[in-house]
Amino acid sequence: MLLPSLEDGITLLDVEGGPGVPILQSLVLDHLLLHNGPSFWVDANGHATTTTLSQIAPSQRLLDRIHVARGFTAYQHYGAVRDLSTAVNKTFQKSTADVGTRGRRSPSDDEDASHHTPALIVAPAVDAQYRADDSLGETHAKTLQARTLARLATYADGYDIPVLITRTRDDDFTTSVATAADHHIECKQTRMGPRIVSEDFETLVYPVDDGAYYQTTFAYWRQLLAARASQVGVEPSTPTPSTPTPEGVGTGVTADGETLAMTTDPLLDAWTATGTGGR
Repeated sequence: MLLPSLEDGITLLDVEGGPGVPILQSLVLDHLLLHNGPSFWVDANGHATTTTLSQIAPSQRLLDRIHVARGFTAYQHYGAVRDLSTAVNKTFQKSTADVGTRGRRSPSDDEDASHHTPALIVAPAVDAQYRADDSLGETHAKTLQARTLARLATYADGYDIPVLITRTRDDDFTTSVATAADHHIECKQTRMGPRIVSEDFETLVYPVDDGAYYQTTFAYWRQLLAARASQVGVEPSTPTPSTPTPEGVGTGVTADGETLAMTTDPLLDAWTATGTGGR
């Protein structure tokens, strides 16, 4: 076991000392290596950074399976979560339409369609926009956040998949986040590197070069994911670390339909939500 597996239901990832973008992204990519289907990512606070994803992904094809939507206000974030099922349906309809254009169905058609059903939903910093929105009172913010968590729980049950969430900090405002979680993963920084602990997983050692030293940079996560890719027979296609990441390539679409430039093109454009700007 290189990284903890994500079980069906909501999993709360708490990372000590920061947002934990590398470990979050590593868990997502590791899950996609082991399961078919796309990931739907409702982003906040810039966790879906394509630069770091490209650095640690063992194959660029994995990034093609990540759909990202971003909400910059509480209402936009909730709207993206609310409209996620529509994005899933559109993806599935496209897959079945592609099957139909081939004519006679084959035994592999159902398997092909399964590649377009969700494998994972990701909602990092799930509390961030509800904290920061000055237009909301505390009670209203907590209510809207509770509705977001309820939607995510509905998706986890309806699709029988994991939903991976994080929070900006552990306090009274995020008590409901911890309550909504079915599983909990903690990542703590130690002198030898990040230590991951969950119900059935614990990081024990971090050997690099036959134990000569311990790696805690992006190269460490890339090494873990490359090992996983080798296990499942995925051919690595990521450029070498010395290859600069292209900038200004690709776009993302917010829940309000705003188009944003992205740092690299592998992530699919976000689903476009309608009617999420108002209250």
